Amino acid sequence: MSSQKKFHIAMFPWFAVGHMTPYLHLSNRLAERGHTITFLLPNKAQSLLEPLNSHPQLITFRPLTIPHVDGLPPGAETASDIPISSVSHLATAMDLTRGQVETIVAAARPDFIFYDTAYWVPEIAGLLGVKTVCYNAVCAAAIAIALVPARKVRDDRPLTKEELAEPPPGYPSRTVVLRSHEAGALTFISMPFGDGITFYTRTTASMKQCDAIGMRTCREIEGALCDYLSSQFNKRVLLTGPVLPEPSKTTQLEDRWATWLGKFGTGTVLFCAFGSQHILEKDQFQELLLGFEQTNMPFLVALKPPVGATTIEEALPQGFEERTKGRGVVHGGWVPQPLIIGHPSVGCFVNHCGFGSMWESLMCDCQLVMVPHLGDQILNTRLLTEELKVGVEVERDEKGWFSKDSLCKSIKSVMDKDSELGAMLRKNHAKWKEVLGSPNFTNGYIDEFIRDLEELRR
Repeated sequence: MSSQKKFHIAMFPWFAVGHMTPYLHLSNRLAERGHTITFLLPNKAQSLLEPLNSHPQLITFRPLTIPHVDGLPPGAETASDIPISSVSHLATAMDLTRGQVETIVAAARPDFIFYDTAYWVPEIAGLLGVKTVCYNAVCAAAIAIALVPARKVRDDRPLTKEELAEPPPGYPSRTVVLRSHEAGALTFISMPFGDGITFYTRTTASMKQCDAIGMRTCREIEGALCDYLSSQFNKRVLLTGPVLPEPSKTTQLEDRWATWLGKFGTGTVLFCAFGSQHILEKDQFQELLLGFEQTNMPFLVALKPPVGATTIEEALPQGFEERTKGRGVVHGGWVPQPLIIGHPSVGCFVNHCGFGSMWESLMCDCQLVMVPHLGDQILNTRLLTEELKVGVEVERDEKGWFSKDSLCKSIKSVMDKDSELGAMLRKNHAKWKEVLGSPNFTNGYIDEFIRDLEELRR
């Protein structure tokens, strides 16, 4: 790689941790090969991401001032600051940073701009002779099933749930799909995402107008879906692989968690986390905790307080704390998820299967139990359960409700030592962990991606 001319790349991801973090992981991989990165992000996000910047001499953060938009709380700058119902206002705020972005890019004159949600970036880049890559940090399945021209989303009305239940023509998978009662999870594509633009129009415009589409995935898992995207948009689709962060050699688990987990045997603790944005209704939150109690296994649950509650304590089921004392902890704050699922005592990871958690799941030794909430999480879950067969999905009714019994049953099905299903999942999981964990796998994808960029720039 040393003989190649080094790139200067501007990164401008959507203002959500689940987008900015993978962009920074990719930046680290490119910087370790000598490429220079200018990373545009909200002011408040800089302190969050700085500890993850492994190459500060090559990766420069350029903070943006996020203007206030009616409908956003004062000081809101990222998706973590707002309820999911307010994301359209955050997209409006992002669009209002266009002048700042244009000034930074004009001064920096990078070779490429990577972006996802800011569909107007190619207009800026075209005037400056800069190439653009629409780099997507979500699974290829989520884009292929919902955000392609073949979906034929109409301007005059939203698509119905019946229309959304059918995959678009040519969609290449029969298993990575939504069931009929889940199709409502895609209705958001017709909703506003910014001032005067829908999510579908914004996203498809981003991919139609770029020079190439980038995907944070690998051919081994989503190859056919990436080929479908390439044919739909008539663009090259460049793959970076999952771009997992290097395991930290210095960061250690806090004493409070290390001490508590250390009280239990290898592979015996259940750990549950549903990401930074999802908040359960109180009755579902309590049902979840009762399901963990019912397993009779030690557990650590890290969730935000449910809707209507300000603290975890006030939302616990009656008598729950006394009944689970010594073997159960429910924590309402942030926890270092990769370090916890990497602890030898943790044997099962119950999660929402966001795309970041999906890759972290594949790289750990835990049994996997999925409780997806949003459309892309459901598709990620189907990838793991139906295609790779490395985990199970908790059964839910047509309204999305899961019971304590269904959660307990799913956990026991993978944790029981005599379970044939558990043994099969462990075997498949170990195979995929070996594939994804190989240094040649990660480096091979990044090196090929850089060669693709070199070709794109010619």
